[in-house]
Amino acid sequence: MKRIATIAEMKAACRRVTRNGKTLGFVPTMGALHEGHLSLVHASKARCDVTAVSIFVNPLQFGPAEDLNKYPRTMERDTALLEQLGADLLFTPGVEEMYPTGAQTYVLVEGLSDKLDGASRPGHFRGVATVVAKLFEIVRPDFAFFGQKDAAQAAVLRKLVNDLDMDVEVVVCPIVREKDGLAMSSRNAYLTSEQRQQATVLYRSLLRVQAAVDHGERDSAKLIEIGKHVIANEAGAKLDYFAIVDLDTLDPVVDVSHCALVAVAAYVGSTRLIDNVLITASSR
Repeated sequence: MKRIATIAEMKAACRRVTRNGKTLGFVPTMGALHEGHLSLVHASKARCDVTAVSIFVNPLQFGPAEDLNKYPRTMERDTALLEQLGADLLFTPGVEEMYPTGAQTYVLVEGLSDKLDGASRPGHFRGVATVVAKLFEIVRPDFAFFGQKDAAQAAVLRKLVNDLDMDVEVVVCPIVREKDGLAMSSRNAYLTSEQRQQATVLYRSLLRVQAAVDHGERDSAKLIEIGKHVIANEAGAKLDYFAIVDLDTLDPVVDVSHCALVAVAAYVGSTRLIDNVLITASSR
């Protein structure tokens, strides 16, 4: 695996791949890698000739009161994991490399960036869209792999790619969970052992909604109340949102007769966690 820190060198390495007629897969991350990230690398390797990974803790997607400075950084461990998996290229730029002095251009996906996590974290998706647009231009991958846990992010990025006619396919891979159902996240490292047990309430709330759907309930308002009730019964959790929305527009849906995204965000202690399930005709 070749580790690269500059944009110019990463561009050159990626262009050599595509000029040779090979398919290039890309997995953008902020590091602190877990099995969820590694599943994306596996997916890229299964589909593409060459796999590139980036590790960059993007300051633009953190609000002023958020956890940028304490966000876990485990570069040595992450590099070793990616070596073992057989990633080909690792891009690890610094902040000055990605956002040099005088940079004033941002990317905003209107109509999506203020929904779900975007409503709770103003400016977050502008930061995500800006860094991903830059990374896509640097790498120019054929396929880019993201996790379903960040469903709102995936919707924003699909729209970004479509609206800007980018020649990359966004591939969204299933959530990877711990044995007790907790969605894997780098922020799980912030949880105490007690909070770690409390955090399973997010998935339990989604399972309760799924069970209600399986028993015939279709009304979104009723399903949301079921999910909120589960969260309310966990003293260690504070609900941010519980929503049932269209997967692409992130607009609320009245019922789940068609495909719908059931999404939850909650604070456990000071740590904000998210999770979701996708309800489709085949799941009922």
